[in-house]
Amino acid sequence: MKKKTQGIAVSVIAVAALLSLGACGGMSRGEDTAVGAGVGGVAGAVLTGGSPVGTVGGAVVGGVVGNQIKK
Repeated sequence: MKKKTQGIAVSVIAVAALLSLGACGGMSRGEDTAVGAGVGGVAGAVLTGGSPVGTVGGAVVGGVVGNQIKK
């Protein structure tokens, strides 16, 4: 049951990330970085069961992706 719940969570996070990045067309690079960090932090928290390391790691990866998305 846990794998099914985690799979659903990953799918929901992926859709949310795509929608939020699609809505960032007029944003500055700093705003993109902040949105990416927020989405990544939530994703990291969900995927690791609330682990602080997972949350911070997700935020870092999301911030980098958000920053690089328009290059």
